[in-house]
Amino acid sequence: MRTALRTAIATAVVAGVAITPALAAGAAFAADGPVAVKPAAATSVTATQAGTGEAAKAKAPTTKAPATTAPKTEAPKTEAPKTAPATKVPAATTPATGIPKTEAPEADAAAGEGTGTYIRTMTLPNGAKAKIFKVGSLHFRAELYKQGQRVGTLDADGIAVAGNDDGTFLALFPNGDAHTWRGNHVPGARPGTYELANGSRVELVVQLGRKYLKAGGQVIAAVNGARQVTRYGNAVIVMEPDGGLAAYIPGSATQAAPRLLVTTGHVRTVKLANGAEAKIFKVADGHHRAELYQQGKRVGTLDADHWSVAANNNGAFFVLNSDGTSYDWVGNYLPGAKPGQYKLANGIRLELVKKDGRYGIQEIRLGVGTGVSYLKGDRQVFQFTGGGLVVLERDGGLAAYIPGAAKQSAPMPYTRDDACTIHTEVGIGAGTKAELTMSPNGPTATLRDIGSDKQVYTTLDRKHPSLPKSAGIIARIDNPFSATPTLYTKVEGGTAKGATHAFPKMLKGCTLNPVKGTSTPVTGTNGNTGTRGNTGVTVNTGGQTSVVPRGGVAAGAELGTESPANSTALYATGAGAASLAAAGLGFMVLRRRAADSRA
Repeated sequence: MRTALRTAIATAVVAGVAITPALAAGAAFAADGPVAVKPAAATSVTATQAGTGEAAKAKAPTTKAPATTAPKTEAPKTEAPKTAPATKVPAATTPATGIPKTEAPEADAAAGEGTGTYIRTMTLPNGAKAKIFKVGSLHFRAELYKQGQRVGTLDADGIAVAGNDDGTFLALFPNGDAHTWRGNHVPGARPGTYELANGSRVELVVQLGRKYLKAGGQVIAAVNGARQVTRYGNAVIVMEPDGGLAAYIPGSATQAAPRLLVTTGHVRTVKLANGAEAKIFKVADGHHRAELYQQGKRVGTLDADHWSVAANNNGAFFVLNSDGTSYDWVGNYLPGAKPGQYKLANGIRLELVKKDGRYGIQEIRLGVGTGVSYLKGDRQVFQFTGGGLVVLERDGGLAAYIPGAAKQSAPMPYTRDDACTIHTEVGIGAGTKAELTMSPNGPTATLRDIGSDKQVYTTLDRKHPSLPKSAGIIARIDNPFSATPTLYTKVEGGTAKGATHAFPKMLKGCTLNPVKGTSTPVTGTNGNTGTRGNTGVTVNTGGQTSVVPRGGVAAGAELGTESPANSTALYATGAGAASLAAAGLGFMVLRRRAADSRA
């Protein structure tokens, strides 16, 4: 899934975790990962785009630069400036762990896109170069080059940052310390306790949809949508958005990836949002179990045997995946939803259908259904590739959760404005595509990496029609308040020409909504004079759908009817489900009955 053009995303996304994009060269400093439909440990690494163009040259100081001293295992080679007196500087030995060669400032060292004093150049294990600049107190910047082309930037402004180029890591700290290595990486690490090469232990946990790294009972790092880097003792640890872990021990000849200790048996106890507790146990690979407790009493069990399962305690939801990860939330629930189309808080569009008394669900992508998955039993979990998590109840009730997102809500009905919204995609070069959307509320443009489909820049719309200069490329919406806006992009430097892309036209009968603060619609419509009235566009709020599945289908999907032998069963421990309901504890738990139900 990786492309040759992936690079780390930049400063605009998460403060301090930035590899400023500039699209054109051939390296990939990556971040973020996808959601699996059938839960398993995530393995993908997402990428952002790399930059082109050499930076302008800046005259470096001609005074003698001091030799750089580093721990034995990093032992960079330091050379005196070319303009300084010919004083021999001893070279240190670089160990096999991929410690960079460090060069002292040169008279013609390249200056960065911002201010700063050139300090040194590091050679990464994959042959890439990192030019380090001091910008200010506790502020250093590394410009990354591959095959002579600049491919990104790390900006450590008061906080440590890190880049990942297909397993080659560079960690930069605000005091100018920098470490690079290749490997020592566990992609999509499962929750559990890990031992580092120096013998210290850290714990990867998931709570309320967020991933945390703990040591000694204290949180030392938390992923909030972007890569994090931290120090624990003498270890440098990088934590990826998908839970992946990489570690490096400066000064040590022994290097290794974090090692997952035995987790069969009790893995962890999770405090749920409603005050209940879930004790999670590992049964085997791809099989975890959760015992649910409320007020100290055991009220149910979830058994995730190669499938995700869910519990609903009066609107408090708990989802257990087969790899041991879990999510819990309160609300975001639409009981007894009627068949029709809905959208999630992150914009994912889905359709709820009912056939032969059974409810089913499918995702709608670019107006096309991906295939209906029908409910088995009383409750089922569906995970969508766009990042949405949905629990479907027997009565058609829908609960939704967007892991890691600040914006949460129950599924909302798909509206007239939604029906008038149309999308298209165009390539803009350098491994990047633009998703162009035209709606009654105007145009939006989302730039994504072609290989990973991850967003790489801020979404453009009427309020923010262009990217800032710091983005490294030009992208802007021209005429954003008209019915015929266009997107102008220029991803290469120098005299290269840009390109103009037309937004798709809305369906006949659709009009632009009035701009907020005015009483009249925006002028310029598709096929009429701009009045709203009856547009002739209708939204399907019922009926049945028969669509041949395309691509991945949610976990547990089955088209058509099912035999009684393949149905799911409600069960609970202790006094049983009936007693639980009578006691008002409300945990209704699902479990796969037999292996043939997974066929």
